[in-house]
Amino acid sequence: MPLFNYIAIDKEGKQKEGTLEVGSQNEAIARIKEMGFYPTQVAEVKDASGDDAIKKAAAKKGKKKGELNFAFPTVSGKELTQFTRQLAVLIDAGLPLMRGMTTLAKSTSNPYFKGIIIEIGLTIEGGSTFSEALAKRPKIFDKLYINMVKAGEIGGVLEIALNRLAEFMEKSQSIRGKVKAAMFYPIAVMVVAVIIVGILMTYVIPKFKTIFTDMLGEGEGLPEFTELVLAISDAIKNNVFAVIGGAVAIFIVFKLIVNKTKLGRRLLTNLSSSCPCLATWCVK
Repeated sequence: MPLFNYIAIDKEGKQKEGTLEVGSQNEAIARIKEMGFYPTQVAEVKDASGDDAIKKAAAKKGKKKGELNFAFPTVSGKELTQFTRQLAVLIDAGLPLMRGMTTLAKSTSNPYFKGIIIEIGLTIEGGSTFSEALAKRPKIFDKLYINMVKAGEIGGVLEIALNRLAEFMEKSQSIRGKVKAAMFYPIAVMVVAVIIVGILMTYVIPKFKTIFTDMLGEGEGLPEFTELVLAISDAIKNNVFAVIGGAVAIFIVFKLIVNKTKLGRRLLTNLSSSCPCLATWCVK
């Protein structure tokens, strides 16, 4: 059925705008009058399927290719959950998938995610299924998401699958938020402890070395453990930037190994069973 954009006046004289999906312009006018409005303009949307809207949005997106964008493009879990929930509601209301994608693309405030929705719509228009279009963006839509959508398409219950996905993601975000809140205190304690140890090693202990040297007579040496602590202090003091850079490099390599390799993921799975907080910190 075609879409009609309308502009009308309500009983208080205020202007109202909206869109109706009816068979003809006369039906649109009759529907507007039933709502208690006086129609001043009723025009058919030439692109009832939403395809041209997607193409125009994609063209608009590509107009400023020469501009530099220093913002790192991301799609948050909240945005993905909202997209999934809204798309499920639109499909459940009887709206075609392409038109639902067009509507969500227009209402999305994140320009990066908006471009992705547009590209998914164009992929569907080219003959691919919804799950196949999602599979081209594995960094945003994981295997669970894609397989759930594929099962919903095969079973003809896409809106139910999307609703289940939205519920799962909402619960997952809630649990993750609680774990992050619980991890804040131990992480803060660790950071403070590292700072204190760094100050002791680079500023306090070197002064003790001078004191010990003045107190001891000639030929008398310090205990071995004290010598070891003083040597570590000298090494840290003389190579501060190397120590910081090495710590950062070890942290990055560790996270890459945990997140990108099968062995790391297996280690993370075993770690999550014994210490869920530490496992969550590793993948943050």
